[in-house]
Amino acid sequence: MTKFIAKRLLAGLILLAAVCMGTFFLAHLAISDPTVALLGSSATPEQQAVLAKELGLDRPLLVQFQAWLSSAITGDLGTSWRNQQPVWDQIVLRVPVTLSVVSFAILISAFVGVVCGLIAGLNPGSTFDKGVKIATVLLFALPGFWISLMLVIWFAVRLRWFPSFGYVSPAVSFGGWIRSITLPAVALALGAIVMIAEQLRNQVIAVSQQDFVRTLRSRGLSNFRVNLHILRNASPAALTVIAVLFASLLSGAIVVEAIFSLPGLGQLTQSAAQIGDIPVLLGITMVSVVFVVIIYVVLDIALGWINPKVRLK
Repeated sequence: MTKFIAKRLLAGLILLAAVCMGTFFLAHLAISDPTVALLGSSATPEQQAVLAKELGLDRPLLVQFQAWLSSAITGDLGTSWRNQQPVWDQIVLRVPVTLSVVSFAILISAFVGVVCGLIAGLNPGSTFDKGVKIATVLLFALPGFWISLMLVIWFAVRLRWFPSFGYVSPAVSFGGWIRSITLPAVALALGAIVMIAEQLRNQVIAVSQQDFVRTLRSRGLSNFRVNLHILRNASPAALTVIAVLFASLLSGAIVVEAIFSLPGLGQLTQSAAQIGDIPVLLGITMVSVVFVVIIYVVLDIALGWINPKVRLK
């Protein structure tokens, strides 16, 4: 197991370096001259040259990336070009907001998705199963920003159950914190729910048709215990979807945080992209990939623990 975890971590580090390199070069390609984005179009060539030298932009791109990566390995993500503040400090302030929303969204989607998928899979062709299929089509067809706006209009503006924008720290008010992240989390979770439910439904149907299930029923086991065995064998598929969704929820947080005015990584990414603040974009990318790699390693360990048939090679 230790050797396996070490291999997964090594693969994660390679992935981290590759993603950061891709982000670095794509950002420089998209922003042909960062000095123009920072100083404005009215800046003189002399001013642009001075700023380029200060930021190290006069060096070859590969040299710039190597310098950044060497500093990042030691924990120094550089300084923001916009406000001259350390990138790490800005990210640390916003990580709790994004993780709160994404974690709550995963909890909601995992619970509701597993329950709906299990019921639909155990009762294929039923009214509930058909309802899950219809909900899957509708939620995939509707844009995420439209769903977010509808949640704000109905539950924040009309019913006034939740705030329409802003974030409350749990240190200030736990109840206020829950209320401030509920609508954003639900907006993120809706699409994830149908993906988990559909995947688990298909797996439950496939497992239910296997010989060992008929053997368990012939031995007189209760439906509850048989269903537990079915869920245990079908759960790896749901866990895999949940882990994959973590990365997509992080990217989806950019839109959701903009709609609900949450001071998280999504809002920081938007502001950095608008002015071409490459150090901030790279720092956010690195932190996000680290979270994703950790989730994947934990997933692999969980799969082997839940289902012994899954071999960790």
